[in-house]
Amino acid sequence: MFGLFKKFKDGFAKTVAAIGAKTRGLFGGRKIDAASLDELEEALYTADFGVETTGEILGEIKAAYKKDASLAGQQAAAIGVEVLQRVLAGSEGDLAKPTARPALEALRSGHTVPPIPLKPDGGSARGPTVIVMIGVNGSGKTTTTAKLAWKLKQEGKSVVVAACDTFRAAAVEQLKTWAERLDLEIVASHTGADSAAVAFDALQAAKSRGRDFLIIDTAGRLHTKSNLMEELAKIRRVLQKLDPTAPHHAWLVVDGSLGSNSIEQAKVFHKSFGLTGLVITKLDGTSRGGAIVGIWRELKLPIYFVGLGEQKEDLQPFSAENYSRAVFGLE
Repeated sequence: MFGLFKKFKDGFAKTVAAIGAKTRGLFGGRKIDAASLDELEEALYTADFGVETTGEILGEIKAAYKKDASLAGQQAAAIGVEVLQRVLAGSEGDLAKPTARPALEALRSGHTVPPIPLKPDGGSARGPTVIVMIGVNGSGKTTTTAKLAWKLKQEGKSVVVAACDTFRAAAVEQLKTWAERLDLEIVASHTGADSAAVAFDALQAAKSRGRDFLIIDTAGRLHTKSNLMEELAKIRRVLQKLDPTAPHHAWLVVDGSLGSNSIEQAKVFHKSFGLTGLVITKLDGTSRGGAIVGIWRELKLPIYFVGLGEQKEDLQPFSAENYSRAVFGLE
């Protein structure tokens, strides 16, 4: 557990540094005062925690300070951790837990309908669990696809990856390079090939080989481009010819350095394709790690993994506790 916490602590180092630079040791041993609370407020905004979360954290710290003027920085940090964990309750995606995927039509209309029952890891009894990776250009989909496949393989699962980003010339080669480096099974075609056809072939291969997971890397696309969004719908239709319940997961890969600016794009992807979760990448390179909270509050989509570095083992399951404690500098 400590090793995993260290991953989070190191991964959010820039966010912690941004907060620390403003608070000048508030979370050390010294007592807090009105000036340090102002510094904390500025720090939380700088780290992209947003108005609502910043208000809740400060509100509870101020209430505690009003009751006890000797309140120390470490106690204030503990309050911040408690607030964040409460806000993030239910945010952790877990492939090992039973899940249910609502029908896309229900997501579009806002109506409640019975969800499609899935097996414990989110897949169906008809074949492999299918995960589609979606996102804009540069969000890290291809790298995340490879790292996720490697992680599942380390857990004893059999995995096939599908190179369905057939528009970007380097994308197929990039995934092939990762597959060779990490010894992954891959189904790919040439640049310009029909991505839906590649997805179909990949699912067919994964089914015939009895594999546990199929992870599909799709082309980066702006959420405002209707023709590219339609391509995602085509991939879904083609997959459902082989398995009516596929895809079992549709994860939006979000560049963490974009902060709360990514919320609007996520809303459009969710409405168009029916997202089931998020993967937030590049958090080690940004001081805006607080945006995770705003993304969860706005979308209520579970966060399955976070990218905390460039190495294959730096893709980690999201932990609200580790995240909260790392941000406030508590071991």
